[in-house]
Order: sequence, then C-alpha cells, then structure tokens
Amino acid sequence: MITNMKKFLILAAMAVLPACSNPTPENYFDTAVLNTNMINDFGSDALTKMLIAQNVKYNGTLPNGPDAATKMIDTKVQYIEKTLVKVKDLKETDETRTMLKTSAALFEYVLPVYKNEYKALAKLSDEGGTQEDVLSLGKEIDEKYGQRFDSLFDVLTAEGKKYAAAHDIKVNWGN
Repeated sequence: MITNMKKFLILAAMAVLPACSNPTPENYFDTAVLNTNMINDFGSDALTKMLIAQNVKYNGTLPNGPDAATKMIDTKVQYIEKTLVKVKDLKETDETRTMLKTSAALFEYVLPVYKNEYKALAKLSDEGGTQEDVLSLGKEIDEKYGQRFDSLFDVLTAEGKKYAAAHDIKVNWGN
C-alpha cells in the first residue's frame, strides 16, 4: 500500500524529472557551437599536416602507433556522429532554430568528407605516401569543400555570438 508520503515523493520526482531534461542556454551553445572546435581544422592545410605528423618517426618508432592518421579521422567521425545526434535532439525554439539548423547542416556536410576523402588521405599517409602526394590530395579536398564549410561555419559563429551575448555566456572567440 502506498502511503501519502510515498505518493508525494513519486509526484515530486515526476515533476522534477522533466525539468532535468530541459537544456540550459549553455547546453544549447556547447552542443551546437562549441562542439565545432573538433572540426575547425576542416578544409585546411593544418589538418593535412596533422595527418602527416601522425606518421613521423621519433627514434625509429611511430609514437602514435600504426594507422595513427586513420585512427585520428575515425575519432573525428565518431565525435561528429554523436554530436549530430545531440544537436538534432535539442528542441528548436524561435531563438535557437537557425543556430541548430546551421550546426546540423555543418556536421552533415563534413561527415561524408571525413568518412571518405579524409579517410583516404589518412590511409595514404599511414601507408607511406609521399609528403607531396598527401599535401596535394589535402589541397584538393580543401579546394573542393573548404568554401562551403567556411560559409556554414561563419553563419554558425555569428548565430553563436548572438546567442551567447543574449544569455551572458562568456566565450573567448579568439579575437
């Protein structure tokens, strides 16, 4: 038999649980905007050079082990997939709609490039491709996808700045 006190506790817990699932402005910002830090090197020479660096031997050994560049790209793919789910799970509001849609579009845009082109680039690096070949393929990827990425990223950054300012979220934009 449920006592009045148990009924009260059950009802109180039921009332509190939905509040726990309501994201804060910081949750929105972190998920939609801050999580792009993992992909901010997309379409850049820096990412290509990082893949090459994964295969530089020190004292005759690969410090990050075999297939380090491929593992690095695989990690990014997993992160993007998880983050994309989180972005899509956030409830859109009038205030967050553009930020969330742009964030999802950005992650959806880069995901197949990481899975295909960057994975092939990493494999080339891991399998001993010349630095010139890796840099050349990296440049092709950058030229093909970089402009659209930059456009989406700029829109998301602008939306993120507005949202952060409206909610007094302290952000160092690197400026």
